[in-house]
Amino acid sequence: MKSLILAEKPSVGREIGRVLKCFPKGKGYLEGSQYVVTWALGHLVTLAEPDDYDKRLKEWRLEDLPMLPEKMKLKVIRQTSHQYQVVRNLMKRQDIGELIIATDAGREGELVARWIMELAHWKKPYKRLWISSQTDEAIRQGFASLKPGPSYNNLYDAAVCRAEADWLIGLNVTRTLTCKFNAQLNAGRVQTPTLAMIVTREQEIKNFKPVDYWTVRADFGRYFGDWRGDNGARIYNQAEAEGIMARIKDQSGAITQIKTEAKSEPPPLAYDLTELQRDANKRYGWPAQKTLSVLQDLYERHKLVTYPRTDSRYITGDIVPTLPTRLQGMAAGPYAAMAKSVLQKPVRPGKRFVDDSKVSDHHAIIPTEQKLELAKLSEDEKRLYDLIARRFLAVLHPPYRYDQTTLTTVVNGEHFYSRGRAVTDLGWRSVQGTSPDKEDSTKEEVPEQTLAQHSKGEKVQVRSGKTNKHKTQPPSRHTEATLLTAMENCGKLVEDEKLRESIKGTGLGTPATRAEIIEKLVHTSYIERHGKELWPTSKGMQLITLAPPALRSPELTAQWEQRLADIAKGKAKKSDFMADIRKDTAELVKSVRLDTTTYKPDNISKTKCPLCGRFMLIVSGKRGRMLACPDRSCGHRQPEKEDQFGRLGHSNRTTQRLVAQYSDNEQLSTNLGALLKEAMAKKEK
Repeated sequence: MKSLILAEKPSVGREIGRVLKCFPKGKGYLEGSQYVVTWALGHLVTLAEPDDYDKRLKEWRLEDLPMLPEKMKLKVIRQTSHQYQVVRNLMKRQDIGELIIATDAGREGELVARWIMELAHWKKPYKRLWISSQTDEAIRQGFASLKPGPSYNNLYDAAVCRAEADWLIGLNVTRTLTCKFNAQLNAGRVQTPTLAMIVTREQEIKNFKPVDYWTVRADFGRYFGDWRGDNGARIYNQAEAEGIMARIKDQSGAITQIKTEAKSEPPPLAYDLTELQRDANKRYGWPAQKTLSVLQDLYERHKLVTYPRTDSRYITGDIVPTLPTRLQGMAAGPYAAMAKSVLQKPVRPGKRFVDDSKVSDHHAIIPTEQKLELAKLSEDEKRLYDLIARRFLAVLHPPYRYDQTTLTTVVNGEHFYSRGRAVTDLGWRSVQGTSPDKEDSTKEEVPEQTLAQHSKGEKVQVRSGKTNKHKTQPPSRHTEATLLTAMENCGKLVEDEKLRESIKGTGLGTPATRAEIIEKLVHTSYIERHGKELWPTSKGMQLITLAPPALRSPELTAQWEQRLADIAKGKAKKSDFMADIRKDTAELVKSVRLDTTTYKPDNISKTKCPLCGRFMLIVSGKRGRMLACPDRSCGHRQPEKEDQFGRLGHSNRTTQRLVAQYSDNEQLSTNLGALLKEAMAKKEK
């Protein structure tokens, strides 16, 4: 009997087939003496559409909501049905004795395989391949230590809960909003609170009123000092600043305190997906989705890094013996000398990096043992690999150490502070440079300078002084880097202290889905990119006022993510979670229906719909911007460029068909026929 291996993507399936000596034997699969390898194309099976339960639900009507099927059905995705048939036929073969699930080792990967198994009625034994890299050795070791398939039943339950909750909440609230306000409005358990963060920040910026403040700096010749009030208080009165200047002008003072401290900064933790997306956005301006795409190629095609969609920044103890081999594999180009330097001593990372308790499904993103060939990488791949490689090397370096000296100089009762540092050991900064977290610090600190040797009681003379006027700054708009941080740490926005503590460590979405959520917000015209910044549109700001309050807050969805994590660990039941989701769905639909808020589209064009005469809306479509009739019962759409010339752009045949189809319809505007004939005449000219 042979084993059937189900991978998630053709590229992964072919790599597994190559290692296991399987070769093309039919369309959509490979076969060898022991194994048959096939693959999904992402998802092959999905949840059924509303009209699969009841044909009447194909039409969106407020009176049909909420939709709460007793049992959720599955269906084959039409676009990839040909590959589903390949997999299903292989599952039916008499010489196939077991299935090996080799989809991505995570919640969504488990769902891909299990839904196919369920719809194809798989009844034979099954096992699980669980690996964190795509190297030949990792694949061989994975097949040598396959896990029992049922061991991942809890993970599958969590995945099903996530999918069904999104269906129930997303489809019901979206239909309710769309029907009630007769506009294309959609909401979701992760998308809406994420949008709310951007909208809230925009409101804070618009409501911000700048305040003037002043700083005072004194030049003492060999160094300068900055005035600081009690607890770092600012000067909000110009007369006060000028008074300080008058009191110190041409005066002498003394150094009253010298404090030197030996300080150290440990290396930053290794990357998880979210942290890597943040850094790529800060340094390169990349959208989170681009980072994930480039990272997938480094993982699947080049096999240079470990599993991308991880939420851990640590490694487990069993990875430690492999670190020297990983360093040898990456010892090329600019990393050769740095890797060899680390290898000169035994590689013994401390508990800061090695912590089994902080690794769930996958450890941090680190280089594999694969030999690095930089010439085979694109420029984007090199840039992303550089971040991962330098962070990995930094983690294996000692702390950055320095002596920090702070001087307090008193002149006529006014205190001035000066600070400098002397580096004693570059440590991890020799490979990575400044910590990104330090770069982003918004704390107002005394600027650093080079300080010579000074002694307590030393007399100094004020050479000159200067006051500078500043304005308080509004909060910055979110970038993808800051938004990812906010999504990851949404618990901080929760007011209830007990709840805030309970959801600590969870966030909006998962590392694997956050980039997709941001892209969806852009695609649906709720937010726009302006350089690195994310701006909410009028549509996005209005949606937050229309969406149910419970759906705007991160509390509800963060609780769900915590409960999904508990289901995956076997600490909670799927049935209890789904019962609550159904209850929440009904309440959310009810709150939208009872809402008295109005919606005003801001994307109205100057072109009237040729079918019903209403002014059309400018919307984003798969083929670019389109004009769409605001009346959903009409549903007419056409390319936006037609709006510039005020013409329909239909072919003569299409125009004639419309005239014939609607000429006898008394409900249409009496101007419709004339409008269509006029358009036909213009087209013929």
